[in-house]
Amino acid sequence: MLDTCNPQHLQQKLREEFLNAKREKKLRNRDAAAAIGISEGEAMAACVGFEAIRLLPRFVELFEEVPLLGAVLALTRNDSVVHEKDGAYQKMSHNGEVGLALGEVIDLRIFYKQWRFACAVIEEVTRGPETSLQKSLQFYDLHGAAVHKVFLREHSDHAAFDALVARWRDPQQLPGMTTEPLPPATIDTDDAEIDIDGFRSAWENMTDTHQFFGLLRDFGVSRTQALRLAPPQFVRQVDNSAVRQILEQAVASALPIMVFVGNRGMIQIHSGAVSNVKVMGPWLNVLDSGFNLHLREDMIVSSWLVSKPTSDGEVTSLELFDRDGNTIAILFGVRKPGQPELPAWRAAALNLPLINDETTAEAQA
Repeated sequence: MLDTCNPQHLQQKLREEFLNAKREKKLRNRDAAAAIGISEGEAMAACVGFEAIRLLPRFVELFEEVPLLGAVLALTRNDSVVHEKDGAYQKMSHNGEVGLALGEVIDLRIFYKQWRFACAVIEEVTRGPETSLQKSLQFYDLHGAAVHKVFLREHSDHAAFDALVARWRDPQQLPGMTTEPLPPATIDTDDAEIDIDGFRSAWENMTDTHQFFGLLRDFGVSRTQALRLAPPQFVRQVDNSAVRQILEQAVASALPIMVFVGNRGMIQIHSGAVSNVKVMGPWLNVLDSGFNLHLREDMIVSSWLVSKPTSDGEVTSLELFDRDGNTIAILFGVRKPGQPELPAWRAAALNLPLINDETTAEAQA
């Protein structure tokens, strides 16, 4: 479905309601949009001609110019977690509609097929007693959810930003975007219809973690169903406090970890140590120079310790899921292809508190 723009007066009304919700309730853009019953993408599209500049939807070419901006803030989120990295975009490439950014700091897996709307945003923000202009590039999917945002810092190349926006500015600055409704939640195939023996055999014979996605497709199972049906020696359900425990352990032992956070159009990865973990209400935070993570612990419905066989030995992950079975985040020990897993990571993971059978049965009832 192609974008079409609603009548301009309706877009103006949406923008006014959105800005009023932001101002009166002191909400961030995403929450202000939700407060008036629209997606964030629809809210930002309503601001075209004012705070937002519509960019041409040639997403691959546009996004691969982001390295010109120098050091910036890269932000990727889903409903339960926000992942922020400070640094420069480097080594960008694509194969069709799948892209990569393999910089020393900013590490991305990009799924352009999901992208629908891009804009540059220049808006006033207030921090304490000071007000300043904040510049960003923002990308939204076909449902109006934010895929990725790039925020300029004071030390970023602002002239390069202005030039990029001028190059990619859509000549028709029409407000509005057409979104598609979210698909209904997928219902798992009945376990009795799954070739469980074949599935378990295929799991045991994996040689690379990336083969897992083919495994899900070939046997017609969701990710959480796969964890339930996996060979039991490879999967353990752990307490939902596990992510806090593993982060605190990483701080205490200077254990380098990888934190994957994604949505339909992007996966963003942190690799390295963490040093400052703080809990603020429901939010579990990493507040490091160069890396921030903000995770809603109360949205974690299940947590799993998962081992996958590879040619380099077993690789262990901590995987977090929400109530709909969507992946919130996945954590690993830092590892390069061709290298075995860090023994310290595996030891920390195996020390996580398990959920016993009685507790699991009660939670699933």
